[in-house]
Amino acid sequence: EATQFFSGFANVLNAMRSCSKIIIGRIHGKAVGGGVGIASACDYALATNESAIKLSELAIGIGPFVIEPAVSRKIGKSAMTEMTLETDWKSATWANQKGLYAKVFANTTELDTEIEAFANKLAKHNPEALLEMKKVFWEGTENWNTLLYERAEISGKLVLSDFSKKVSNQ
Repeated sequence: EATQFFSGFANVLNAMRSCSKIIIGRIHGKAVGGGVGIASACDYALATNESAIKLSELAIGIGPFVIEPAVSRKIGKSAMTEMTLETDWKSATWANQKGLYAKVFANTTELDTEIEAFANKLAKHNPEALLEMKKVFWEGTENWNTLLYERAEISGKLVLSDFSKKVSNQ
């Protein structure tokens, strides 16, 4: 059951990766763990100042194994390592500087205005060109159909470990 739970994240990330449309992320609040993975799997993510991010999996005895490929792809291994080991909140500005968020806005009104304008701009482009560009954006991820599920097994095993059970009972 634990592996099946973590495989859900693998399913979502693979669906986003293989979707034929450009996915615009609207991040308007804090994102933790899997939420960071989903934001990372967006082709273009826009956020508000309140959209801090955090990877706290180590604190509960597991690691961000399933989402790591998506997060590392977006922000790089060094920033991924920092987030994983420090387990504290990173600001939306930090996420923007690392490449997770394309732009950060003061409030949701500004965010929504930009999303609508950006979506309208994309809608005027050749859909075939956008599809081919999406394929380029995701080059090198072909192994995710197996990798993410292997990672889900690791998380499933660790979440049931004595260490994780002890941490969750505290």
